[in-house]
Amino acid sequence: MPIKTNLARARRRTTHKGKTMASLSFRLNPPFPNQDTQNNQYQYGKVNQSATSTMASTTAHRDQEPDIPDLFTSPPPIQDTLSTDTSDIQNETVENCLPFLSAEVESLHYNQHGVPHLARERHIKFLRKHLERLPGRYVALDASRPWMLYWCLNALAVLGEDVSCYRDALVDTARSMQNINGGFGGGIGHESHLACTYSMILALSVVGGEAAYEIIDRRALWKWLCALKRPDGGFQMAVGGEVDIRGAYCAAVLVTLLNLPLDLSSDSPAWTADQPNLFSGLGEYVRRCQSFEGGISAQPNGEAHGAYAFCALGCLAILGAPHRTFAKYLDVPRLISWLSSRQYAPEGGLGGRTNKLVDGCYSHWVGCCWPLIEASLAGPSSLMFDINKNKNSGIDIHNLYSREGLIRYILCCAQETSKKGGMRDKPGKFPDAYHTCYVLSGLSSAQHVTRLLSSDGQGMMTHSEYDVSPHHGTPQIYDEEDRVSPTDPVYFIPEGKRKEIMSYFLSKPGF
Repeated sequence: MPIKTNLARARRRTTHKGKTMASLSFRLNPPFPNQDTQNNQYQYGKVNQSATSTMASTTAHRDQEPDIPDLFTSPPPIQDTLSTDTSDIQNETVENCLPFLSAEVESLHYNQHGVPHLARERHIKFLRKHLERLPGRYVALDASRPWMLYWCLNALAVLGEDVSCYRDALVDTARSMQNINGGFGGGIGHESHLACTYSMILALSVVGGEAAYEIIDRRALWKWLCALKRPDGGFQMAVGGEVDIRGAYCAAVLVTLLNLPLDLSSDSPAWTADQPNLFSGLGEYVRRCQSFEGGISAQPNGEAHGAYAFCALGCLAILGAPHRTFAKYLDVPRLISWLSSRQYAPEGGLGGRTNKLVDGCYSHWVGCCWPLIEASLAGPSSLMFDINKNKNSGIDIHNLYSREGLIRYILCCAQETSKKGGMRDKPGKFPDAYHTCYVLSGLSSAQHVTRLLSSDGQGMMTHSEYDVSPHHGTPQIYDEEDRVSPTDPVYFIPEGKRKEIMSYFLSKPGF
């Protein structure tokens, strides 16, 4: 059985034309000259003339041997002689990925670094097609309609598309799935579910506009959330349903995006004479979900999983500034160790659990944990230099994982190579809306640097502001035209859309 090489450790020994991988790691560069970051005038997907010197040119190096580190083109150096079903499928996965990573797939056009272009137009066409009438085989997703809408709309936004044209249709669809007792179901006539409500609210946020916001029955939603709140601090996913870390994150997102009252209704199962609120005990619940490995499980005493790690960090980042809440409720060094072990070589991509295969969707679930971890270590920008110098001497806060490895996996292995477009789990798998959304989200995260700018206090539900700006590698292995749009590091919708919906409901106190 091959030993899955941890990229954070393996790059110390891998050479790249005489230089160690560590010496070629991404570094934080200043913005492009004349770039107005405050007004977001930098256009993603377009070539900035001042960046031409760092762009990866496909044409000029067409006839040259691609410049690819050995780490991404060679099998794991250590092999276990014991053959198992697990080791066999891992070997098969590596064999399937290596031709794509080694620039040996003839149907793909690679740049000088052995990285193909992002097939942006094909992916846009794929996503728009999934917003039309779907064939009968999609009946299996009948209870996941809000998710399909979010996946497609958010992925289109990440690719730079204007999705406001879908607003009227989305409002009609949302109205048909909203229940009088609060929340949204997965389909027409379905009972309300917290995950479906979360995805529908995010979809409405992405299209934006008053019509999308006003369709939401905030009073009924607040009452429903009060009914889901548990005495142990967590949230049920549905009335009578399971309690897990997803509920903690989804509820925190809904409360803050929609400016819902924190007060509990007197008929809530969590109500006591001490008058707790919707966020009471939530941080403690997240703390109990950290496993012995250092990762986060769905419930206390469960198996650590990448998606649950993101839910935990997202929830804590809403409860307070990451540099305060993460250290308060989690063993951050153990979590960093666990997250680091989810990135494999030679694949470069991420897996979701211990001893599991690489999967494109974890480009988001695991990959997007890193911006929040980085923010927690660096603290607000006014403290960044002091903290980096005194507490993390010699550590590149923004290089805790291999951005290069993840970008290589996404652009080489996770893109569907046929004309239909879309993103996928791995070579040999079919593309779908779920993987297209979360692979592109992971690509956005790897292509940008997140900094915590400020937080407005130390109390519950502290609002934090982040700066998400382009990351420029040395070398930059992808062409500048293949950079996608940034997203909010906590809510994972376009930052502007997050600000719009929050501002709208902050201006409308009460129900």
